[in-house]
Amino acid sequence: MTMYDELEEIHRRPACFSQYTAAELWTDEHVSSKMLALHLDGAVDVSSRKTEFIDRSAAWIISRFGLGEGKAAADFGCGPGLYTTRLAASGAAVTGIDFSARSIEYARESARRQGLAIEHIQADYLTFESERRFDLITMIMCDYCALSPAQRREMLARFRRHLKQGGAVLLDVYSLSAFAAREEAAVCTRNAGDSFWSAGANYCFQNTFKYEAERVVLDKFSVIEETRTRTIYNWLQYFDRETLRAEMESAGLAVEEYLGDVAGGEYKPARSEFAAVAIPLQSK
Repeated sequence: MTMYDELEEIHRRPACFSQYTAAELWTDEHVSSKMLALHLDGAVDVSSRKTEFIDRSAAWIISRFGLGEGKAAADFGCGPGLYTTRLAASGAAVTGIDFSARSIEYARESARRQGLAIEHIQADYLTFESERRFDLITMIMCDYCALSPAQRREMLARFRRHLKQGGAVLLDVYSLSAFAAREEAAVCTRNAGDSFWSAGANYCFQNTFKYEAERVVLDKFSVIEETRTRTIYNWLQYFDRETLRAEMESAGLAVEEYLGDVAGGEYKPARSEFAAVAIPLQSK
């Protein structure tokens, strides 16, 4: 293959959601360490939101859903336990599920230091099953948007199976206002993101593709090192209220409330994201 052919492949637009490489972010030793560092940087909104927002969000969640003794909550995509430890401080029984072994180990150690009996499970939440049933299930930081339509259907069905009667789901998503603000681009950087992709030298091609009909954006990262080349696909689905409501209802969930964020903010269409509370249809 000539260099021209390789560059053509790097800049090729794939079919929407045709490739899925989420594991690259969580199982690579170097990248997972960088991801954890971003999670724990409370001054930036990258892998996790700023500490001030998380504190306010957790307090609102505890109040809004009445968490405390006798209640059970599960955080899908819990990362290093930034929400699970705060929710468990209410007295609720909390479970956290995350793909990253590094993040889960940090969450377990954090819970031990705080004397909190939290069940942190290292697993792909797309295949997670438990006999436990929960009063509240959360998926925060717009994780839902990174899933394909088929994965979202399975995720909502999984939520529905794991809810107690009268339980609720809280998740947030990117809005169509955020979609409109995204633009296609192609850039190449040496040692991108403070050597985010590898400890050694690399060249990273980042191609941003917009899929107008599907309301999807792909950030395609082609990472070229001396001894290997990787391609990472970061898909994001963008929503309006009607589209999210239809997905929820198809899984037997009814949207009870739209919010501006997972801290109880007011819903505004112009904002880059919004949140929803959903309950089982028969409970409405």
